[in-house]
Parts: sequence; structure tokens; C-alpha cells
Amino acid sequence: MNTHPYLRAYLAGVFLPTLVLPLLLTGFIVARIILKVPVPIEQAMIFPMAVVPSLFGLWNMLYLGSHTNTHLPIGLHGAILPLLMAPAGALVATCLGVLQFGSHGVTWFQTCQVSYALIAPCFLAALVVYYLVWKYILGYLNRVLGVA
Repeated sequence: MNTHPYLRAYLAGVFLPTLVLPLLLTGFIVARIILKVPVPIEQAMIFPMAVVPSLFGLWNMLYLGSHTNTHLPIGLHGAILPLLMAPAGALVATCLGVLQFGSHGVTWFQTCQVSYALIAPCFLAALVVYYLVWKYILGYLNRVLGVA
């Protein structure tokens, strides 16, 4: 019997972002409508909602396929993902006119400017969060589904 380990790895990877991203979108929409936040962040959330779950699933499949050769821990494997997603997201946002790079920081939607000094620690925090999410949550899901 074929147990389809890559399908199970994909489903384990897709589970968490599929659960969390609609909650984040709801929070952003509430902030925009009720709190009258002037930045149309829900427009920027649509693309990640389509891409991030698939990336998590494919990244987990890559972990399953490459773990026998690399012996990389799942937390470290997951922490590499933002290193690929951030430049790709910045490139797409720049091409769509949502993000503009300046000498002191970036500007989103021509209204919100964030300095590079704030972006760097936030990116490091994202690496830590991805490491912990992949180590504990996706590692657990992989074990439950018999992938790991």
C-alpha cells in the first residue's frame, strides 16, 4: 500500500497558515473599518493568503525529501523560509507599487514609512518565530501524520 508521505507532508505544512491567515485578515479588516486605519492592508493580505499556505506545504515536502541527505533540524529548515519569502515579497510589492525603498526606510502604500532600524529586529523576530513554529507545531504535525 502506498502511504503518500509527500501528500501528508503537504497537508501538515498547509494546516497552520490556512488556520492563522484568515484570522489575521479579519483583524486587519476590523482595524481598517472600525478604527479607520488609512492603510489598505487587506489588499496586501490577499496575495500572501494565496501563496503562504502553499509555500509552507511545499517547504515541508522539501524537508521530507531532503532530510535524509541534509539532516537539517526541522526548526532550522523552517527558519530558512523567511529568508526566501521576504526578498520575493519585497520584489512583488515593489513591482506592484505597494512598496517603495528610500534612503532611510521603506514606504508602504505611499502613507506608512518604516525605518530600516525597525525592519531589522522585526525580521530577526520573524526568524525566531518561524524556527519555533516549525520546530514545535509542524514537527508535531509531521509526527502525528507519520511523516517524520
